[in-house]
Parts: sequence; structure tokens; C-alpha cells
Amino acid sequence: MSALKRSALALFLLCGLSSLARAHEARPAYLEIRETAPGRYDLLWRTPVLSGMRLPVVLKVPEGVRTVGEPTIQELTDSLLERRTIDAGSAGLAGKRIEFPGLQLTITDVLVRVHMQDGRTWTTIVRGSQPWVEIAADQTRRQLLGTYVVHGIRHILFGPDHLLFVFGLLLIVQNRWMLVKTVTAFTVAHSITLLASAAGFAPSALWFPPLIEVLIALSIVYMALENIVGAKLERRWLVAFGFGLVHGFGFSFALRESLQFAGSHLALSLVSFNPGNLYSEFNPSESSPGAA
Repeated sequence: MSALKRSALALFLLCGLSSLARAHEARPAYLEIRETAPGRYDLLWRTPVLSGMRLPVVLKVPEGVRTVGEPTIQELTDSLLERRTIDAGSAGLAGKRIEFPGLQLTITDVLVRVHMQDGRTWTTIVRGSQPWVEIAADQTRRQLLGTYVVHGIRHILFGPDHLLFVFGLLLIVQNRWMLVKTVTAFTVAHSITLLASAAGFAPSALWFPPLIEVLIALSIVYMALENIVGAKLERRWLVAFGFGLVHGFGFSFALRESLQFAGSHLALSLVSFNPGNLYSEFNPSESSPGAA
């Protein structure tokens, strides 16, 4: 093996060790807006807590909207949950802007889901490049599909542990058929566990997410070591499938709030999230934060 390739693999191994120390990427914040009476809404605002620190994102309601009563705050193991009721007057929130100061300073997103009293719902994702959302009247299935496809792509872009693993899988694979076979095995495997988790079959114990995050990081280290000492390429697709099952649970943790509150659009959300992941996995050279 050339000195250049050994240096690249050593750097890859260091990235894997860094991923082990960092664990998984920041999870999205979540805002649920539920209309309970004309012009009156219940808000549920969840912000992630990372290493004991709350994500520095603030919820700012539109001018002229008043809070009814005192907000309630609940501290969970991985997030801070705030509930409040607001009164937007007879015109309601339609056409008004809710802002998220501080979001532009992070690499995470805010998932927003709106439930209107007449049964209409819509979902969108707010990003740091535009840290606000304008409340619309409704959302089409095509718009929802686009939201989750982009979410899947961004999950890979800003979750480099998954991308590092895919890069390690493909680093020394030169045969095109083996390349397709390996990435497909990884995709099928993480789709299985993502769907299983969304259906409620994943363990709910507190120890399970940290275990998966450590296993994901170890999978990167294993792949780097295997590439350095020599890999049996004919079985690489099996390795991809095995670790893909683990990475699927990692995907589910990042998408947990999105799927939990996707309502009647759960199946569509899952179907559209996976192609976004698949695109990034088949185009690793384009999957970098600078491409977003």
C-alpha cells in the first residue's frame, strides 16, 4: 500500500476516533402549533440538550400575539420541553412569522408542525440560513415530500459519522458491481431498522441510544482498521449490511421527533427521507457541509 493511501487511512481512523468522542450529531428542535379555538393555539417547544447544555435557540412569536397564562417547562434527559398557550386574535397566525433567534449559530434545524382546528396540517423544516417560518394555511403532499427528501440529504451532510462509514466502505472498492452491492446492502439494512424503530419495535430503554451512538463510531474505527490491514472485498457487502442495521437506529434517533409528529403522513415521511439518504450515500464526493 502506498504511503499516500496509508496516510489517508490514518486520517480516516482519526476521524473515526473523533466521531467516537463526539457521538451523534445535534438533533433537531421541534415546534408543534395546535389551534384549539379560533385565534388560540397550544404551543409545544422542544429544544435538545447536548452535554448538559440547552441548544441556544429561542422561540419568538409574532408581534401582537400574547401568551395566555404562564408557560410550563419540563426537563427531560435529552431535551427541554416548554408548553404555552397563545392568543393571536381573530386573524389567527396565518401569514404571520415565527422566528428562531440563535438558530443561525448552530448546524441543527427546527421541525415545525401545524394542526389547524378544521383538520388541516402541514410540516416544514426551518434552517439556520432562514431562521423563521411564515405560517401558511395548508401544505400539499408534494411540499411535504420535498421537505423530508431535503431532510434526509442534510442528515447525511451534517452527520459525518454516517458519511465517514460509507466512505470507508467504498475507499478500496474498485469494482462497479461490488460498489453498488455494498451501498445497496447498507441502504437496505438501515431502512429495515429505521422502519422498525418508527413502528415502535426498537428498545425504549435510556441505555439504547448511547449504545447505538458508540457502535456507530466503532463501526468507523473498524472500517478504517480493516482498510489498513487488508479487507476481504467479497464479504464487504455483508459488513455493510451488519453495520447498516446499527446506523439505521442512528437515523431513527435523529428523525424521531419528525416521525413521531408526522401524523397521518408518517409513511410518506419515511419514504421521502430514505431517498435523501440514498442520494448522499451514492454521491459522497458531493456530500459536504459546503455543498449545502
